[in-house]
Amino acid sequence: MAKKETKKENKKKEGLELVLEELRKKFGEGAIMKLKEVKPARVEVIPTGSISLDLALGVGGWPRGRVIEIFGPEASGKTTLALHALCETQKQGGVGAFVDVEHALDPEYAQKIGVNVEELLISQPESGEEALQIVETLVRSGEVDTIVVDSVAALAPKAEIMGEIGETQIGLQARLMSSALRKLSSIVSKTKSIILFLNQIRMKIGSYGKPETTPGGLALKFYASVRVELKRVGQIKKGEEIVGNKILAKVVKNKVAAPFKSAEFNIYYNEGISKFVDLINTAIKYGVIKKSGSWLQFENLKLGQGLEEGKKFLKENEEIAEKIKQEILKKAFKENSQ
Repeated sequence: MAKKETKKENKKKEGLELVLEELRKKFGEGAIMKLKEVKPARVEVIPTGSISLDLALGVGGWPRGRVIEIFGPEASGKTTLALHALCETQKQGGVGAFVDVEHALDPEYAQKIGVNVEELLISQPESGEEALQIVETLVRSGEVDTIVVDSVAALAPKAEIMGEIGETQIGLQARLMSSALRKLSSIVSKTKSIILFLNQIRMKIGSYGKPETTPGGLALKFYASVRVELKRVGQIKKGEEIVGNKILAKVVKNKVAAPFKSAEFNIYYNEGISKFVDLINTAIKYGVIKKSGSWLQFENLKLGQGLEEGKKFLKENEEIAEKIKQEILKKAFKENSQ
C-alpha cells in the first residue's frame, strides 16, 4: 500500500514540475516558485522628512514600489509631507514629479522645504484621465522615483467637466480610480517608484458609525499599501503669533510592517517639518537624549536649554544630529526585532 502511495506522490510531483516548467518558459524565470525559495527582500525606502513618522511606518520611510495614500482635513500638512518626500528623493539622487491637479502648488514654499524646484517635474492636467495617464507614463518609464498626485478629490473625469453644472455623474470618479489603480499597483512594484496620492476628508450624509470618508471610491483604500491619516492637534506659538501646527499622523493601513502606529511632529509655516525638534523629541522618547530639568544632553554633550536652543545647536552641528539619528534607529529597530 505504501509503495502505491509513493508512486502516486512521485507522479504528482513530476506533473507539478512540468506545469511549473511550462509557466517559467511562458512567463519567465521567477514567475512562480515555492515559498521557501523566495528570499525576503529588504524594503527600500524614501525617508518622510520626519524621523518619528519613519519609525511609525516600521521600515524607516515610504516603501518603494508601492501606492500610498495620505489623507486628512484641509491644512493638516498633506502637501508639506509630500514635498518633504520629493526633497528626500532628490537628496538620494532620484527624480520627483508633482501632478498638480488642484493647480495650487507654491514653488516658493517647496523651495523653503528644500525641494530643488528647477529639477522637479510638474504637470497641471485638465482632467482626471489626463492626470492618471501622465502618472502611468512616468511610472512605466522607470525613470521617476516619487510621484505626488494632489489631490484625488480634484481628479474630475472628462464627462463630469464637460457636463452641465448640477448634472449628476454617479460613480464616474470611483470607476476611473479603480481602472487606473489596477494597472498602477502592478507597474510600481516592478519599477520601484512611489505614488503618493493626497486625499481629503468628506462627511458622509445620514450614515452611522464614523461620519468621515475619503473621495475616489474604495479602490484606493484597497490598492494602497500604506494609508496615513493626518490631523492638526495643536498650534505652535511664538509669543502671541501662531507660527505652525502640531500634527498627529496615524498609520491606519500598513502592508509592509505593523499598522496602527502614530507619530507627532511640528510643521512651521516657513520651513515645513522641523526635523531637529522632531529628532530631539524622538531621541528623548528612546532615551538617546537625556533631560535634566530643561537642559538637553546627548552623551556628555549639553545641547542647550529647551527645544529652541537644542534645535539651534543641532542645526549648527549636523554631524551630531546624524549621530543622534543613528542611535535612535539602532534602538528603535532593535526593539522591533525583539
